[in-house]
Amino acid sequence: MNIKSLQIFLHLSESKNFSKTASAMHMSPSALSRQIKRLEQEAEQILFIRDNRSVELTTAGKELLPVAHNIVNQWQTFTLNFSDHKDVLKGEIRLFCSVTASYSHLPRLLSEFRLLHPLIEYKLSTGDPAQAIEKVLNDEADIAISAESDQLPSRVAFENISEISLSVIAPKGVANIESMLTEPINWNEIPFIIPSEGTARDRCNTWFKRSKIKPNIYAQVAGHEAIVSMVALGCGIGIAPDVVINNSPVKDHIQKLDVEPVKPFKLGVCCKRSQLNNPLIKALWSVAEANYISS
Repeated sequence: MNIKSLQIFLHLSESKNFSKTASAMHMSPSALSRQIKRLEQEAEQILFIRDNRSVELTTAGKELLPVAHNIVNQWQTFTLNFSDHKDVLKGEIRLFCSVTASYSHLPRLLSEFRLLHPLIEYKLSTGDPAQAIEKVLNDEADIAISAESDQLPSRVAFENISEISLSVIAPKGVANIESMLTEPINWNEIPFIIPSEGTARDRCNTWFKRSKIKPNIYAQVAGHEAIVSMVALGCGIGIAPDVVINNSPVKDHIQKLDVEPVKPFKLGVCCKRSQLNNPLIKALWSVAEANYISS
């Protein structure tokens, strides 16, 4: 087993396509297939399920994934420490954040970093921000943009970059919802669309309790963007971060309600504490600490 074979394994596990990985690794598909077979022989496990259309990791392959990432990262650190150009950082950082954060916060975080370290590559994946810390802990991402959890795991380092306010929102021009919002409002009858989990869900639960509301939950949604869309469609009222609302393509179809404020949460970058010794992660972390201007 060597570093090159692990790098090939990591690329194929993400691309799920032999042709794409072969092209990226500057090798023929047949040579790639031989490399994977050799790695499977050394591991004494089948790592990929292959058919004519797709490639998927087996259980053994999924278990090898974080091990391979750690070995490759440690090798990069080792070679950098003994390089004649220690001040030139090279390598790859895997980032995870929500769709909204990918254009509301990530560009500002990376703009100066890219000028300082132009040879570093990025792999960005987006999804439900409630999964960000789990992605980091499972070695599926090196750094994530996440809300600060009220019970942040001790293995996770967190650096605050912004404070995010939340609003209670309702659709515009939807008669049955607007009729429910006329005084006196019976909040227990109004259909609510809320996050399925995460810090934003915790803030919703706190707001319900403080407002003495037993919510009629219409939907529990993964991803804040979908909450705003469902509200705009007239499915009910929702609670969502203002940064998501203000950047939504359907923002003109919703209205913010003048109600008791929802407690905001801190947004920041997070990674495993053990990764702060990785030169690439350490460099990006330093930029976040020193130069990020909070929203």
